Amino acid sequence: MFRPYLDGRILAILFLGFSSGLPLALTFSTLTAWLSESGIDKTSIGLFLLVGLPYSFKFLWSPLVDRMPLGALTRLFGQRRGWALLTQLGLVASLAAMAVTDPQTQTLQLAALAVAVAFCSASQDIVLDAYRVEILDENQQGAGAATIVLGYRLGMLAAGAGALYVATFFDWHIAYLSMAALMVVGMTTVLLAPEPAPPPPAAAPGLGGPARSRLERLALWFRGAVVEPFSQFARRPAWLSILLFVALYKLGDVMAGALATPFYLEMGFSKIEIANVTKAMGLIATIGGGLVGGLMVGRLGIVRSLLVCGFLQMASNLCFAWLSQVGYDIGALSVVITVENVSGGMGTAAFVAYLSSLCNRGYTATQYALLTSFAALARDTLAASSGWFVEAFGWFGYYLFTSATALPALLLLFYMTRTHRDPVPAPA
Repeated sequence: MFRPYLDGRILAILFLGFSSGLPLALTFSTLTAWLSESGIDKTSIGLFLLVGLPYSFKFLWSPLVDRMPLGALTRLFGQRRGWALLTQLGLVASLAAMAVTDPQTQTLQLAALAVAVAFCSASQDIVLDAYRVEILDENQQGAGAATIVLGYRLGMLAAGAGALYVATFFDWHIAYLSMAALMVVGMTTVLLAPEPAPPPPAAAPGLGGPARSRLERLALWFRGAVVEPFSQFARRPAWLSILLFVALYKLGDVMAGALATPFYLEMGFSKIEIANVTKAMGLIATIGGGLVGGLMVGRLGIVRSLLVCGFLQMASNLCFAWLSQVGYDIGALSVVITVENVSGGMGTAAFVAYLSSLCNRGYTATQYALLTSFAALARDTLAASSGWFVEAFGWFGYYLFTSATALPALLLLFYMTRTHRDPVPAPA
């Protein structure tokens, strides 16, 4: 049963998933904890969530990552591995620079460096998603998807609980330096892993056929790499509704976690308690929820699973409102984290299955980047107002609001189900 996971390529995907998951928390929950302890006000911390905008707009440069060669790096390592190494080197440099920055006196510089981390991380995600699809056989894609999610969660655990541990025993500067050093995991994997076989010319849209000049070749490349993936997606029924749903589905879940660490600190929990309960226990709960969500998708189908998990995610946000009234209580925190992470893991499994069903395999890298960009859009824009909401309405009112933000996506899914027999239309 576990034989597919012993394949060397699958194991490489595990370590690449770790490299992919590591930077996100360092510009999100871990960064908000550092800012909170440095005395930065909640409104400013909320605005810091805008540094993640590159995740929302990575589809704009995904065709370049997909097709543009990098000179010596491409000749030495290949298209995918060359781009992976470039983005990872950028992550090491920008994380190390964040480590030597003072949030109180160099706030704008820290924000700029966090944007650089998010840009390099989003670019790494583009190339690693393409690498995973291309390096694995058709019958390995399921195992590869499960493995990269596991690696991603382990990377987030290292950048979450791991960074909190290091910051507790040393300081935040050492914590970020250690996270920069951990990028060696992904870089070593890229150096040891094979490069996927390049597609034959006929299978590369826009590159085939005779061209009379360099300008014509450029026009063909642009049409195949940039225009066709987006125009193909736009030929789907209700494609605008699909994109809106993708942007809204995880909004409530994301907003609940946007200021979670400052919330825990204000409730009186120590960094070690936060690391033990919200990160370590949360990882186990998320993995369990993901497994349950995968089984649910197989039994109920994607649409019904999205509905069930969406309501569970909405209900889980009310647990945070309850905790805001209970205050410091490790038992209550454990209950909240378990409920939130199980429901979130279930929702993520259903949501990833939905995104995967929307991608045309001829344009997987660019279309997947487009969809995940829209999924990140709400996190990086609407969630930026979270600090203001807390300042204005308090933690209880804020978490009631985050629960309500789950409703628009569920109503939109009901609408698509009623107006289209199949709200997960096949590629045109």
